[in-house]
Amino acid sequence: MDITEAAITLQRLTKENRILKKKLERSELDCVRSETIRQKKEALLKTVIAEIQDSRAVLEKKSSDLEKAFNELTLMRDKLVEAEKMAALATLVAGIAHEINTPVGTSITLASTLADETKALGTAVAQGQLKRTDFNNYLEIAIESTALLMANLTRAGELIQSFKQVAVDQVILEHRTFSVKDYLEEVVNSLALHFKKTPLTLNVEGDASIHIDSYPGAIAQVATNLVTNSLTHAFQSGTHGHIRFDVAQYQDAVLIEYSDDGCGIPPENLGKIFDPFFTTAYHQGGTGLGLHIVYNLVTQKLHGRIDVQSQVNQGTQFKILLPLSIKP
Repeated sequence: MDITEAAITLQRLTKENRILKKKLERSELDCVRSETIRQKKEALLKTVIAEIQDSRAVLEKKSSDLEKAFNELTLMRDKLVEAEKMAALATLVAGIAHEINTPVGTSITLASTLADETKALGTAVAQGQLKRTDFNNYLEIAIESTALLMANLTRAGELIQSFKQVAVDQVILEHRTFSVKDYLEEVVNSLALHFKKTPLTLNVEGDASIHIDSYPGAIAQVATNLVTNSLTHAFQSGTHGHIRFDVAQYQDAVLIEYSDDGCGIPPENLGKIFDPFFTTAYHQGGTGLGLHIVYNLVTQKLHGRIDVQSQVNQGTQFKILLPLSIKP
């Protein structure tokens, strides 16, 4: 290799060395930039992780607060449901007490009259002044009073028995076989007080031979809440109206149709009447749980189905379909 070639080679190598040096500088610069970016990303990631952890802690606290609030709300609802059930029972007690008061009061008056007449008869006998006419009058009064006493005490006994059965059923929810129509009539009798001073009528129609093996107490609660709902919402004070239960067999089930000819339910409310706490009568002390309890009892306790139809100013109808037998 001569001097010229060596010079060219040296020049080429020098150029390549500069190029490699620049590449090395750029590579080092890229490494520095990459490290800087990595550090920034790492710092950003740490910040994000810290924020996520803070957010998680906040969410966990909110979740805990929501769960606590939900549990409290559920407990409050359960208490209100029980209060509503006891209110239905109180309605029953008030009605029966009022109904029993009449025959018992009449019986007390008759017994007092009979006691006075017996005392007067005893005095006349003791004084030797008893006349046949007095004795005959006493016999007439005694026979009439005894007959009336028996009638009134029998009526009171029937009411007490009806109340005892319905009340026990509502508290214990006993499972047994019973006539749906006859049992609804017992419940209706217990609600008579609420219709005494109103131009409303409440009737039970249908086939008394239809028996079901179920929970009569649940049916009593359903009937009481439906009637109470109609009294509260369907009729204004002094309005004439009719409330009716119809009992019929439908295939292998019993169909209970409850209807009133009151003001009806607006279309915008019809789909919400079974929701808990929905009511249009807060100003009257409504809790919005009456029909919610009805729905739960029918669908869960009685294993049935309930549907509602209503038109404004034309009344409301509930159709309740219950199986003829359910397992306890």
